Amino acid sequence: MTPDRKTPRPRATNPQDGDHLRTALELAAAGVPVLPLREGKVPFGNCRTCAKNACGGRPNMKSAGPCHCPGFCHAWAAATTDPEVITSRAWVAAWRQAVCVGYHPGGAGLTVVDLDNAAAVAWAHETLPVTRTVATTRGEHWIYRGVMPSHNAVRSGVDIKSLMSYARWLGPGTGTMATLPPAVLALVVKEETTPAPGEVVSSLPERATWERTVATGCRHTEQYIRTGLERGLAMVRARTESGAASQAFGVARFLGAQHAQCPGPCGLDAIGSQIVAAAVFVGVPEDYAHRAVANGLQAAERGAA
Repeated sequence: MTPDRKTPRPRATNPQDGDHLRTALELAAAGVPVLPLREGKVPFGNCRTCAKNACGGRPNMKSAGPCHCPGFCHAWAAATTDPEVITSRAWVAAWRQAVCVGYHPGGAGLTVVDLDNAAAVAWAHETLPVTRTVATTRGEHWIYRGVMPSHNAVRSGVDIKSLMSYARWLGPGTGTMATLPPAVLALVVKEETTPAPGEVVSSLPERATWERTVATGCRHTEQYIRTGLERGLAMVRARTESGAASQAFGVARFLGAQHAQCPGPCGLDAIGSQIVAAAVFVGVPEDYAHRAVANGLQAAERGAA
């Protein structure tokens, strides 16, 4: 599935040909965990032992459990590359009823940006780096190398499928796969609106502010750092209607990138703390703010690597 490896490129699955098992085995051989999808293009239900998660869940789920059910229970968590499991009696019976093949993007080291309509596709062309694309019934899948949390409805017509999620196999697609970009990571930081000041969801204790004493290894002048930080904080505080968390992500990424070549330390923790406080001031829930800033600083670090 990655452009760096010469792996088989299974053909697109045709629900009419009953060849889902063969496609699944080809994908598994390429390192892509697979699972059967039933009518409605959804996973098969749990067996009686695993019903309502009574078994405790599979060890690879968010809350690790003891379940080692040989069946296809627990949806995406059942996805596997083991040919003995894929061709077992229970799985073969499921393949006969399956309408298509599903796969676990996160298990293959991938993220799928699921664009569900023409407007979403147009937005992606304007906003996201070009990567491998796969046509879907109503839109496109844009596939990136790298994993992240899965989220639905990060914006109108756009879902993120990666960790703890499954996607339909619709063929290998076209184009060269790109590395997961910060623009996609930023999509998981989502708030419908930013509550007005005074209606802050979180109550922050007093936070540390950046001081030169915590940036003994920074190559920039104090004025340069303070000027950039204040401009960034002003941009976050200006987002009183919506988008403050996304703005916080962008400011953190930009300021973090400025220090990528410094021998350090540069006091980025204190800078991040001030960005979080600015976002919370205009109403962003504190957990969103922390996530946005952390993702922004991490994106800056990855970009410098």
